[in-house]
Amino acid sequence: MSSSAQSRVVSLTNRCADSKSPYVRSHMDNPTAWQLWNPSTLELARQTNRLLFVSIGYSACHWCHVMAHESFDDPRIAQLLNEHFVPIKIDREERPDIDRQYMDFVQATTGGGGWPLNVFVTPDLEPVFGGTYWPGPGSERAGMGAAGFEDILVKVAGAWKEQEERVRENGRKIIEQLREFAQEGNLGGKGGGEVGEDEGDGLELDLLEESYQFYKGRFDSMYGGFGSAPKFPTPAHVKHMLRLGSYCPEVREVVGEEECAEARSMAVKTLEMMAKGGIKDQVGHGFARYSVTKDWSVPHFEKMLYDNAQLLPVYLDAYLATKSPLFLETAHDIATYMTTEPMISSLGGINASEDADSLPTAIDKHKREGAYYVWTMDEFKGILTEQETKICAKYWDVKPKGNIDRRADVQGELEGQNTLCVKYELADLAKEEKMDEQEVKKIIQDGRQKLLAYREKNRPRPALDDKIVTSWNGLAIGGLARAGAALQNPAYTSAAIKAVECIRTNLFDSTSHTLRRVYREGPGETPGFADDYAFLISGLIDLYESTFDSSWLEFADTLQQTQNKLFWDESKHAFFSTPANQPDILIRSKDGMDNAEPSTNGVSANNLFRLGSLLNDERYEKLAKQTVAAFEVEIGQHPGLFSGMMSSVVSAKLGVKGVMVVGEGEAARKAVEGFQGSVTPNYTILRVGGGAKDEWLRGRNELVKDLDGEKEMVQLCEGGVCRLLDGEGVEGMFKLEG
Repeated sequence: MSSSAQSRVVSLTNRCADSKSPYVRSHMDNPTAWQLWNPSTLELARQTNRLLFVSIGYSACHWCHVMAHESFDDPRIAQLLNEHFVPIKIDREERPDIDRQYMDFVQATTGGGGWPLNVFVTPDLEPVFGGTYWPGPGSERAGMGAAGFEDILVKVAGAWKEQEERVRENGRKIIEQLREFAQEGNLGGKGGGEVGEDEGDGLELDLLEESYQFYKGRFDSMYGGFGSAPKFPTPAHVKHMLRLGSYCPEVREVVGEEECAEARSMAVKTLEMMAKGGIKDQVGHGFARYSVTKDWSVPHFEKMLYDNAQLLPVYLDAYLATKSPLFLETAHDIATYMTTEPMISSLGGINASEDADSLPTAIDKHKREGAYYVWTMDEFKGILTEQETKICAKYWDVKPKGNIDRRADVQGELEGQNTLCVKYELADLAKEEKMDEQEVKKIIQDGRQKLLAYREKNRPRPALDDKIVTSWNGLAIGGLARAGAALQNPAYTSAAIKAVECIRTNLFDSTSHTLRRVYREGPGETPGFADDYAFLISGLIDLYESTFDSSWLEFADTLQQTQNKLFWDESKHAFFSTPANQPDILIRSKDGMDNAEPSTNGVSANNLFRLGSLLNDERYEKLAKQTVAAFEVEIGQHPGLFSGMMSSVVSAKLGVKGVMVVGEGEAARKAVEGFQGSVTPNYTILRVGGGAKDEWLRGRNELVKDLDGEKEMVQLCEGGVCRLLDGEGVEGMFKLEG
């Protein structure tokens, strides 16, 4: 039987109901016969010699919903997919490795990327053609120059039928090119990857100045942020700019005091504009994914845990550095979002995301993007008093005909609506209205509460993706732990601890010391990736430095050893994203650049430096230096893309400063409060005695093994030398910025 004859007789049925992913399950009623990515599906493609049509998205993705409605629900599209391909639906949050592999392909071949990610793949898993959203039959966008999905399906099916070997050869060539591209992280080091005793020495501190220049050239001085629309928060880069002035004098001397101040100013402006913009839920809590406008006014309305989890410590840093009430309020706002329903799970973990689309009212049949978040002037008049309407409409720029530019509303769903964007300082609004500032503040607070109550009562909340993703929870744990200590809010610390316990109970195998990636209706089948380990370890170190319970450090140490075993590249160093010998991955890549999430190797290098300092473990410090050195060439060429590595460049050059606090007293108290209440890159703190749970730490770190926990002592250790500090010395240590 010919391969084409085989192709015609196979009968597929939709398997989405077999998945635990809310995103995949949302396609269970499509006439498209979606299969799941598993060995039996991949074997089916090989046996029938069909191309796989791999469609990757996530629950909160607006354009994923658009394409599902336009195309995957369409009988003609479904027929083409079912007859000529093996269609597979994947949740990118469950399988970021597959998403990364095919996203790299689409970005390399089209110059762009995003979701939904749609790729045609040979039975040998080699990609041959791909893109993101393609207009379906009847779509308004089909006639606007974009290739229609139906035409693409017909052409790809024809090419496979008539020129299979050529298509396969193209796929093989592309994969080879991508493999070469994925050598990122293998170019650095000495002698083709042989890293000697001087690991990282080729990386100079002036890279931090070059990274500053990179962002200075892209900074939007009017609206904050970097580049134009669409604008993303990019927390890793904003954090780096914010912290430049908090490094030790050696770094500030190289970068320049003026440059450090300007870097902070860029970060502060960005954070201020975001906090006042439509990207921030001005009535409820939390930030949306990104803004389609350069002034942060019109977001795509999905809310992702990984964005909010990263923004919390950045806003906390901004508050600690500036004492701005806006930043304090925003830090509390994000922490509240992550620790209350619907984001907090009954298990203690934190859920993945909330959708962009929702029903405008309970009786509506069709969801609209942003329906939960936008307002009309008539709604303001119906909910608020006349005075509240006047003040709140001015404050948030609410207009009778709406404040959303049609060019920012591609689908025309937001006509006549308003996003809420803070347009006034309270003092200026009070002056304009000839009112007392506190009175104006109270009117706005009362108005916000009324709008929130109305929204919760009358509008169906966007759908929740209640997966618990290990890596994203790791990011949240770190932010909540630091916020709990710095803002003296035990509820945040408690939430961080519950999230750790949730992961340890449900996603950690205490026998093999391995993690799983996702929990939903039980642990998922996918093992943890390098980022799951790295982000959770980082969160655990933050939790230790916030509570001084060394059991969190013990868990971090255990996970670090597993990460080293599963992902470390012995020959060229640094961490692969995936474990060795994974059968469904063609390219084993290393993640070095920061994107929507921080780079795995950037976080890992920092973790290793911190653990090396806290545990007095030279092996960890050596691995940290080797990780940074592995990316030496790339960082040297593009320092602005490696913000997450920059603190490790400093650590590799100057070492980590370890604060050891023993016993109780004024100096000990000042040291702990100073550390937890400051922005302290390249510092660690450990606690012995004074109520700290230090039993495990005493057994692991030889330096503290026999210390008398009753006798007060504060030491600063760097470069293998420790010196005693009195109260005055402690105060000086945390006045880094003079």
